[in-house]
Amino acid sequence: MQGGGEASRALRPLVAERPMAPARIAQLLDGLAPAERVAAVRSLGRAEQRALYAAVAGFLPLRLADLVPPSVADLVPVRHYGRNTLPAFTLFEKRFCRPRGADPRKPGELWGYNQQALAPLTGPGYFVAREDPGRPEVWVDYTRVPPGGAPGWPPVRANERGLSRFVYGFMIDTLRRVSEHVTIGSAARRGREIGSWFVLCREA
Repeated sequence: MQGGGEASRALRPLVAERPMAPARIAQLLDGLAPAERVAAVRSLGRAEQRALYAAVAGFLPLRLADLVPPSVADLVPVRHYGRNTLPAFTLFEKRFCRPRGADPRKPGELWGYNQQALAPLTGPGYFVAREDPGRPEVWVDYTRVPPGGAPGWPPVRANERGLSRFVYGFMIDTLRRVSEHVTIGSAARRGREIGSWFVLCREA
């Protein structure tokens, strides 16, 4: 078993390879312990995340059931530990849940929000996740907010008011699959990518 630092040192050379080999990256990540996997993906910087997002296009299909596994009950949150490419406050979490009564293997949507240090100022950044109808990817849609959330989540509020407008307003992120637990995303506002990426690692 590798430590977090060793796992990071094993992952980053694979991401630096040209051409990148997504299958080797997935194999490495799938073989790590949960804490090692989180540490490894959170070590990836801006250039690495940008390159990884491009390299895994079409590699593995991503469905909503990969983000909240069928074994998880409705309204039970699943944490995804992330790192973004913003200048500060780069560590965060996205927390997803499946709505009550949805098909566990093929839900129509997931509900979620962002847990991060600036949440008291920016708001929780609620979203509705849905599958891209044209590609095997997932959209994280901040232009829609769920009617509620999991027990204990913060109150739901829209993203087009206050400081939330500048962080989450008019945003739809695209998620691609890297491995069983890891996804990589790109942020877009009003349909245009803004040059900001983020990597997520689902809790085991």
